[in-house]
Order: sequence, then structure tokens, then C-alpha cells
Amino acid sequence: MLLHFFLASFVFLSSVKDGSARITSSFVRSEYPSTDIPLDHEAFAVPKGYNAPQQVHITQGDYDGKAVIISWVTTDEPGSCKVQYGTSENKLQDSADGSFTNYTFYQYKSGFIHQCLIEDLEYDTKYYYRIGSGDSSRDFWFKTPPKVGPDAPYKFGIIGDLGQTFNSLSTLDHYIESGAETVLFVGDLSYADRYQYNDVGQRWDTWGRFVEKSTAYQPWIWSAGNHEIDYMPYMGEVVPFRNFLNRFPTPYLASKSSNPLWYAIRRASAHIIVISSYSPFVKYTPQWTWLKDELKRVDREKTPWLIVLMHVPLYNSNEAHYMEGESMRAAFESWFIDHKVDVIFAGHVHAYERSYRYSNVDYNITSGHRYPVPDKSAPLYITVGDGGNQEGLASRFTEPQPQYSAFREASYGHSTLEIMNRTHAVYHWNRNDDGKKVKTDSFVLHNQYWGSHRRRKLNKHLLVRLFDADTITTI
Repeated sequence: MLLHFFLASFVFLSSVKDGSARITSSFVRSEYPSTDIPLDHEAFAVPKGYNAPQQVHITQGDYDGKAVIISWVTTDEPGSCKVQYGTSENKLQDSADGSFTNYTFYQYKSGFIHQCLIEDLEYDTKYYYRIGSGDSSRDFWFKTPPKVGPDAPYKFGIIGDLGQTFNSLSTLDHYIESGAETVLFVGDLSYADRYQYNDVGQRWDTWGRFVEKSTAYQPWIWSAGNHEIDYMPYMGEVVPFRNFLNRFPTPYLASKSSNPLWYAIRRASAHIIVISSYSPFVKYTPQWTWLKDELKRVDREKTPWLIVLMHVPLYNSNEAHYMEGESMRAAFESWFIDHKVDVIFAGHVHAYERSYRYSNVDYNITSGHRYPVPDKSAPLYITVGDGGNQEGLASRFTEPQPQYSAFREASYGHSTLEIMNRTHAVYHWNRNDDGKKVKTDSFVLHNQYWGSHRRRKLNKHLLVRLFDADTITTI
């Protein structure tokens, strides 16, 4: 088995060098129809009881993982804004007070949206919490991450472009089985903007109930996509991101951001930066200035893993949304290389694609260097816009497959990134194969800061874990 590992690594590294390892998967799955789940389906069930909290979701509430923001909706009246919590399921000894808001969208009136920040939590601890009151109260739990440190292990899930179809349900159920502890969500949540008038708000509500079986128990780190813009002049709705910003708070102030759409957190051994594809990002704009400063704040001695989330991929060889990320690539790619970003996750394209380490920083209008070239300092680019929404799959890839593209397939699924220590992480893309979860693309990721110059040997325990997959490569 050890020999198999080194042979696989050798073949992979050799094939990267000569450019012969590119794969366009020929797999075709018989997908569920790309239509939204009916409103009366149990996936959208309203919890029992008068004014019972619903659409419960949590996200990180500070920079370092010792706080959470808990959000929920009540429909009949505001009710209590208090959260009771504690480390014992039978004794919730602490409490925190939140606030509520509501808003209108066209003639739709939202429920009462509650948000409560719980601070000063202990690391690596399971907390139980209760929201609501009387017979309508509801109980949940979450676990805080390990203390920020270079060898803190942690498992992230990555989901994008989810929607609320039966394909979406398959992705969500498979993700919950993965054992991952936090979702890195790369935009396009509910696809409610595919509806009109009051149905837009209604489909934001159904999506909140749809994902609650995960979002109430672990943080989802939000980034916004084009389907969160909700720009609908025919309805008199011209304020971008109105539904998203009212419903899904982010801890942007903790990272000195001026806008909830771009921010950063540190969690375990990872520094995660969220940027907005649909906000101004050219030179001297607020997002450009913030990102420049935030990259300088990254301390790879404490958080070796540097991960960036965005919605529009910078590298994409699908005919869908082809080259849409080029302007952001031109603005930020050199920064990502200079700061040795490990991996950039994006969505938008309803398919899966992984790149090699390539860059196009030498290109300009006079250089003549038109094509990306291998660059060991570049991030990996992974597109996971395959959560399963009503727009369906993006099945038409450009041909021939570009040199930078390592693996691509038009199927629904989700990814996991399991950080083992400061030098290695294990990545899987899991295809939803007709209701089954199938590990389809897997590799060991070497950290750009700690692992690029000294390829440390993987320990025996890690090797055993890796070889539950059919094949494995190292990057």
C-alpha cells in the first residue's frame, strides 16, 4: 500500500509536468428533475407550536471562533430574543439577549428575524442551546472549534449553488453524513430570485427550513452569489442583497471590514477569507483596500492554511460563465500567489472542476503571454457550484481541456477538506451518484507555507485513512 502511494504520487507529479493527466469525466448520472421541492413537502415542514422558532442557523461570531451568531425566525409575533445555553443538556446555566428585525420585499412581509451573539465560549466544547419559550421552545447544539493553532485538525465541508430541489436534498443529506464540522458556502443559497412577487420571500423561508437540519448545529460560513442580489426593478426592489443581508449575518466587523459581504475568520488552523464577486473590487475600492490589509494580517505560524471563498471562479473551462472571473483574476491573482494561498473555492458554474497550480500573472495586453503556465506558488482553484438547484447542471465543457484543468465533471455533490496538521490536508469531492455518495476526486494537499519546501513524510495513521479511497494523489 505504501508502494502504491509513492507510485501514485510519482505518476501524478510526472503527469503534471508533461501535461497529460487532465481528465474530463465521461460519467453521466440520471439526475432528479431540476424542479424545486413542492411547498407541502416534509423538507419544508413548519415546527409545531405557536410562534415556534424556525429557519435556525448559526455562523461564527468573531475572528477566532469563540463566538457564534444564532439566527431564527418567528412568524406570529417577535417573542423572546433570549438564547439559553450551557455545556450540559439538562442545565442551560447561561443566557444571552439578542434583537430582531423584519422587512418587506414587494408586498411580502418577513417574519421576525432574530439574531443573538454568544461570546466568550470555550474552545473545543459542545454547547446546548434553547430558543423560544414554553411548549414552542426548541433545543439544538453546536461544537466550538479547537483553539487557533498551527496543528489544530479540522474538517470543513464545501457546498455551493444549493437551491431547494431533490438534488439539493441529496447533497445536503450526504454532507451531513460526512462528519465535517463547518460548511464553507460559496454562494447562491435559495434561488428564490427565480420566482416573482411574494413567492420570492416565501422561497427564502422554505430554504431556511430546508437547511436547518445542518445550519442549526454547525456554522455555515456565508459568501454571496448572483442569486442573492435580488435586483427586481419591476417589483420596485432595487436594493441589492436585501433578503440575504437581513437573514444571514456575518462577523465582518471582527475583521475590520466595512461590509458584511467580505470578511475573514480564523478557525482551528485555517484563515478563511470571503470576498464578494458582485461588489466593487478594483483598485482603491473598499473591498480592494480591505483585502490588501487582511492578507497582511495572516499569520501562517498560527494559521498555516489560507483559504479564499468567492462565487465566480477565476479559472473555469465550462462554457457556462466562461471568463466571468477574469477581471477579479487580474485584480487579485498576484496577491494570492505572493501570499501563498493554499486553495480557492468558488461556485457559480453548476459542475465540478479542479485545477493544477497554474497562474496567468505574466499576461497583459502587450506581453503576448496569453495562456496560464505552471506555477508552484499558485493556489489550487476548485469549483463546487454543484449543490443541486433548479437551473440544472452545466454539462458543456470547452474543448480541448486546458492545461490548467486537472479534473472536471458535470454532476451534483459536495466537497470536504480535512486538515490533518500544518503540512497536510485530505480533500474529497463526493459525487451524488443516483442517491449514493461516491468519492470521485481525492488528493493530499500540501500546505503552501509549511509544506512547499520540505515534503514531510505522511505518518502511518494518515496513510491508512487515505487509502479508503480508490485512488489518491498528492498536490
